[in-house]
This record gives sequence, structure tokens and C-alpha cells, in this order.
Amino acid sequence: MTTLFTTAEVRNAIELLASRSLIRLVTEIDDNGAIPPRRLAATLPDLSAHQLRRTTATARAHGLVRNTPGTGLELTHAGSELADLYDATARWSRRHAYPVPVCEFSNRIRYVLDLLTPSLATESTDSPARLSATRLPSIEAEADLAHPRALLLHWLAGNPQLTRVSEPDPVT
Repeated sequence: MTTLFTTAEVRNAIELLASRSLIRLVTEIDDNGAIPPRRLAATLPDLSAHQLRRTTATARAHGLVRNTPGTGLELTHAGSELADLYDATARWSRRHAYPVPVCEFSNRIRYVLDLLTPSLATESTDSPARLSATRLPSIEAEADLAHPRALLLHWLAGNPQLTRVSEPDPVT
């Protein structure tokens, strides 16, 4: 499969997408609906005020969330597709007990995105065999990884603002 991204572009996008606070924000809205105005801190109490400000600003800048009068902070179409990608990666991770049988949701997503990263860049080989160097639970796990990889490629192609290499804006 031909990929469209350089290693730097992939690294930039994955660093943002694998951010624990962004994962928490996107999945919270996806699971429970829009977050009413001034309820963000109460909704995500495990994130500091700084993390919340930075994450929402980054998510808005990349077109993942928007403020809607009367509703609050909600996902855009790109944010909803990202939530689907997060769900698919977490399902794969749980099904194959990767990286370990019990793991926090955001860590599962980060590990799978990190696992997929080498196969996305134009400088890497176009073969899924590149993944074999990483210890996967089984051949079946590697085959099942094709679905999250396809979703990620589709999402990145549809959201080029995330692959632009510029001053990194990591979200913690």
C-alpha cells in the first residue's frame, strides 16, 4: 500500500492523536454527548486546568471540537471519526491483550498508534511485515491490525492539518 506521509508528518500526527488528554476529551464527548459550558473541569476531573485549556484549544485548532451555543463543546465530523478510530484501536488492543491484558484505555490507544507508526511513512517499507519486528500476540493479531491501520490512514488523509510539520504542540 502506498502511503502519503513522511516520517516527520506521521510522528507529528501520532504525537497529537496519542495524547492522553485529547483521547479523554474526544471519547468523553463521543460517549456522553456535548459538554455543557463551564462543566469541562467537572467532567474531566483527572485533567488539570492547564491540560484542559491546552487540549480544548488544540482540539479546536485542528477542527476536532466546536462550541455550540446552548449545547457546549461537541465533536465535529472529524472528531467523531477520530472517536471511531480510538474505539477500533482499543477493541483491537483488548481482543489481543496488547500490550498487556489489563491496561488503561488511553494507554491502549497510544500503544496501538505507536505500533502502527512505522508502517505509515513513505520512508518505511510498504509491507505489513514491518510490524513483525514488534512482538504481536499472534499472526491473527497482525492480520486484525489492518482495520485500525486502514481507519488511521483514512483519517489522516482526510485531516491533513494534523500531518503538517510545524512547531509541535504536544498535548499532555
